[in-house]
Amino acid sequence: MITVVGSINLDLIATVNRLPAPGETVPGGDFKSAPGGKGANQALAAARAGAKVRMVGAVGRDAFAGEATAYLKEGGVELSGVAEMHAATGIALILVGADGENMIAVVPGANGTVVPGDLAKAQFQKGDVVLLQHEIPLSTVDAALAAARKAGAVTMLNTAPFRAEAASFVGKADYVVANETEFDLYAEALSLPAGERSERMREFARRTGATMIVTLGGDGVLAAKGDELVRADALKITPVDTVGAGDTFCGYLAAGLSSGLALADALKRAAAAGSLACLKPGAQPSIPLADEVDAALKG
Repeated sequence: MITVVGSINLDLIATVNRLPAPGETVPGGDFKSAPGGKGANQALAAARAGAKVRMVGAVGRDAFAGEATAYLKEGGVELSGVAEMHAATGIALILVGADGENMIAVVPGANGTVVPGDLAKAQFQKGDVVLLQHEIPLSTVDAALAAARKAGAVTMLNTAPFRAEAASFVGKADYVVANETEFDLYAEALSLPAGERSERMREFARRTGATMIVTLGGDGVLAAKGDELVRADALKITPVDTVGAGDTFCGYLAAGLSSGLALADALKRAAAAGSLACLKPGAQPSIPLADEVDAALKG
């Protein structure tokens, strides 16, 4: 079982020829809405990878809640741990440029009401994988890491979005996943010795005992497990929309580790899935099915 404790949003997505500079207005080309939220994205990715998944989080009692959870229901994710709150369902406002790059503002809404007391719904068990991110209160993330460890579950923390105050507990996870920018910021916050990123990753792994995984966009992914470095390549693609690629990677990685894959194999499959997610617009609509990932790896 993979238990995701995290955010559930509705994404409001506009495409533009290029992303605006501060204070600039640019014309848009298209608009659509789609389910999102890092927690929900990762839960759906793990389910599409073939894992059994439980979601713990919150939505509002509003018109957005049903749309925000539609793909999770369709994907078979267990939603008994998702509360309905008086706060609004979380919203992400997304601009996507013609080159596939994006700019995102997140309004937490009901996600901000997910508290440590809600973790009783998670039912952590020995051998489970618990997947976390930073779009719910950090006190809840910290408490989940402790509760999961006590239960004997394996923990994976995606350190997005960067929040400096999380530096105090990121090392408590068994697996830490960050993009290049996030890792460099945490490296500074944790006063890791200056040097090559790979050496700073090794130092983080030595200090904490965690496996440090850094996603590198089109250059794939690099992991530090103790002194060992493990690499996996991304697929060679022309991106349409990078929204949700990192979440797809995390969900597929959790599913791979949960199924018993070795780290190198789990990283390779997750990197391929993240690449395929860049070929379609939107976060959850772009998450590939397991058969698509397997076909891409064979091809």
